[in-house]
Amino acid sequence: MDDLTYTLRQLCLRNRDGSHATQADRQRSLSLAARQLREAGFRQMRASSLKGKHVEALLQRWQAEGLSAGTLKNRMAHLRWWAEKVGKAGILPADNTKLGIPERRYVTGENKAKELGDRLDRITDSHVRMSLRLQAAFGLRREESIKFQPRYADRGDHIAIKGSWAKGGRDRTVPITTPEQRAVLDEVHRLAGQGSLIPAHKTYIQQRHVYDGQCKAAGLSNMHGLRHRYAQMRYEVLTGWKAPAVGSPVPSSLTPQQRGRDALARGTISQELGHGRLAVVAVYLGGKNQDRSC
Repeated sequence: MDDLTYTLRQLCLRNRDGSHATQADRQRSLSLAARQLREAGFRQMRASSLKGKHVEALLQRWQAEGLSAGTLKNRMAHLRWWAEKVGKAGILPADNTKLGIPERRYVTGENKAKELGDRLDRITDSHVRMSLRLQAAFGLRREESIKFQPRYADRGDHIAIKGSWAKGGRDRTVPITTPEQRAVLDEVHRLAGQGSLIPAHKTYIQQRHVYDGQCKAAGLSNMHGLRHRYAQMRYEVLTGWKAPAVGSPVPSSLTPQQRGRDALARGTISQELGHGRLAVVAVYLGGKNQDRSC
């Protein structure tokens, strides 16, 4: 292992920011950057050696490879993290557009909502089945649903999501508003007891592999779509009409009063899903946001 890869790995181990998935993605991205810098002729580097010319070389390669705006932004976020940790945050501009990276296109016009249906019956692992039901009932991410600890999370009228389970390490709450949600939680209590939806003899990574394998065998793909479905159901409850992704008018065609309800609903759903930007919620709901700040 070369010095740059080794020192970047040590940097990641000393600074465990964000969820397990975020940390893993960051380490993979920085290991890739180290290899590509070596291929570009930069030798005898360490993590502390980062300079603007290294960032420029990586960005030029990634742009030449035709990577999407979203992928470029994710990789630049990892480079910014690296620069910040070695005291060189100033070598990268905060605005990606200054680097020639276009704005991410959030609204695709495609409804990605998913429902479990009878394929849930094909899931033979009881912990995986319960994780999927939690995703559908509360719009949880995969990692959150696997690490879910009912004794901690169940607060009566809402569930509390630990930052260590969540993307970006952000705590949040999700309201319990239906009998179906309460019924799912009661079943999770019975299954997990004092623990989580990771069986006592397994690690998170091992249970995630079980989850992925069970979903594949059952013909269930892209279960992130359960979050889309949750968001759309919440939107209809909060506004009184269906989300644009499933055929309702876009916000620009609503009355002023309706636009106000639309904006409030999007803000609420943004918080429940654990997103800090309303623009991201448009992926789930469709329609163009009137306000991108959050």
